[in-house]
Amino acid sequence: MNESISRLLDLAVQIQQIPAPTFHERQRAEFVRSLFLKEELSDVEMDAIGNVYARLPGASTSPKGAAQGNPLIVSAHLDTVFPENTELRLFREEGRVSGPGIGDNAIGVAGLFGLVWILRERSVPLAADLWLVADVCEEGLGDLRGMQAVVDRFRDGARAYIVLEGMALGQVYHRALGVRRYRISIKTAGGHSWADYGQPSAIHELTSLAAQITSLKLPAEARTTLNVGKINGGTSVNTIAAGAMLELDLRSESPQILMAVARQVEALARGMERAGVAVGIEIIGQRLAGEIPAGHPLVQAAQECLRKQGVQPNLTIGSTDANIPLSRGYPAVTIGLTTGSGAHTLHEYINIKPLEQGMEQLVGLVRRLGEKSNQLPVSRRQ
Repeated sequence: MNESISRLLDLAVQIQQIPAPTFHERQRAEFVRSLFLKEELSDVEMDAIGNVYARLPGASTSPKGAAQGNPLIVSAHLDTVFPENTELRLFREEGRVSGPGIGDNAIGVAGLFGLVWILRERSVPLAADLWLVADVCEEGLGDLRGMQAVVDRFRDGARAYIVLEGMALGQVYHRALGVRRYRISIKTAGGHSWADYGQPSAIHELTSLAAQITSLKLPAEARTTLNVGKINGGTSVNTIAAGAMLELDLRSESPQILMAVARQVEALARGMERAGVAVGIEIIGQRLAGEIPAGHPLVQAAQECLRKQGVQPNLTIGSTDANIPLSRGYPAVTIGLTTGSGAHTLHEYINIKPLEQGMEQLVGLVRRLGEKSNQLPVSRRQ
């Protein structure tokens, strides 16, 4: 393992050890902010939502000068899916590092710094500014709020958006998967399990609804999924439940099919309403779809940089921070820095050896996009 990869891993471990559940990323964000300052990057700041920004000036801009030109944005999300009290145990094993959040996305955030180190070490010329962003609220109910703020800031003034994910080496996400999430609640009068038997139970009603939803026949022409990821309610084993709630995740490659399934779900939920049974339907998350074509210069460049490292690229679709710029018609891809497995579990791990290929891929892509002659077309939102 070379020195730069060892240094990168050490930083990833430091980041992984700082709890950062969605909506509670402040401690990790402050740590990243302090490191940006130590690197003497320009315009280091934290915005109102908690995103951390830093600028590596391009060749035409002095380190203390104002930002100029069309900048390139490279981002990595700070948050994890794990509650704040999760034991963040970490193991260094032969060829891998294991620990919750190490791949999603501690190594991605560390990659922002690895990029700076290598660009400086090799004196890589950049015609325009490079902005590094550690953003919040990518996971779960964060609903990509951090990236929304990033894109609101730069809009189509950015040359391109490159999103880093830790364990997706070889994948080039150029299509954004549409997602719609619901919280469905049912309320009843409740009562005693014996004395009031026959009165509606919120749990019985909700589980009946869940069974109807999961029995929906999903279209085959575009991959579409649904998942009841959370369910709770009730008071005790001998109480007719007065309240119950579920959270549902819908996804589809087709925005039209996604909305069609969503309408079916809403109709089923409203169909549960009757005297003594109240139903609440709340949209708690929505990630819009979008894409740039496989032939777009950004997608082509991302693939070529992977092939140069001996990695066969795979063009794919997913739900990542890139959803926001892609849904607005701006050039964006999500790429990975290494391989691994067990994302969103306590047994998550990353492989060490592919990290060098992943970082070389990133440096190569930034270098190509940072060339003065490399102007990318912007696909305007229709």
